[in-house]
Amino acid sequence: MTIGIVGLGLIGGSFAKAYTAAGWEVLGFDRSSATLDFAILSGAVSGYLTMDTIPRCDLVLIALCPEDAVAYLRTAAPHIGAKPVVIDCCGTKRFVCEACFPLAQQHGFTYLGGHPMAGNHNSGFKYARANLYHGAPMVLVPPSFDDIALLDQVKQLLSPAGFGHISVTTAEEHDRLIAFTSQMAHLVSNAYVKSPTAAQHKGFSAGSYKDMTRVAWLDPSMWAQLFLENRDNLLYELEVLEAQLSLYRRAIEENDRAALVQLLEDGRRRKEEVDGR
Repeated sequence: MTIGIVGLGLIGGSFAKAYTAAGWEVLGFDRSSATLDFAILSGAVSGYLTMDTIPRCDLVLIALCPEDAVAYLRTAAPHIGAKPVVIDCCGTKRFVCEACFPLAQQHGFTYLGGHPMAGNHNSGFKYARANLYHGAPMVLVPPSFDDIALLDQVKQLLSPAGFGHISVTTAEEHDRLIAFTSQMAHLVSNAYVKSPTAAQHKGFSAGSYKDMTRVAWLDPSMWAQLFLENRDNLLYELEVLEAQLSLYRRAIEENDRAALVQLLEDGRRRKEEVDGR
């Protein structure tokens, strides 16, 4: 079995190491020749993914930012052929799927939107690891929801990564939910550390500070692209948060303990409802 991986950063590099460990042939492409050469030298990648080699892949994963993923697929589309299943790994789905479903139909290859829900605050191939996806969720956006054979095939093709759960949804629903579960966490964390007090946190911070600020260390260019591509959903979540924060602020300004206790109790109960104890 052969996999082609486009982009050998944390996401693509981790896929490369996982599939190599599973005994697959891994062909790679990265715009940085140094990264690609290092990936081959390290043994995570066994050869070059080119327009000549892409047709013999069983699976092609595109681990790039949305705009770059679409640009790559537009170039590669005439060369892919009928054999490979192509899945992008972008953090938003509407933009990519709207561009790539027609390309797949026009050129006769199989394409699904995808989003591996795993990562950390570091980026680059040197931080990639074979077990990054073990137990993690994978979200798929298929071209058709009644093609059970395709979904079964894709689950088998993704099995070397070790995902714990695979969800199937629409591009619209993915982007609506991801605005809350991922994008808001990165945005709020990044804004939170801008307090002047942050410079004095050492010796006064523990787990809650680390949890709150972990994803403030992000790739600005990539996340700005993701935020703007999903701005309608992200703006909705920001409005909800701002409205809630105004209630906490008012209770504190007015020294209203009863109101503050109620707000905190509402939040505690909501956490219990959505996540359990």
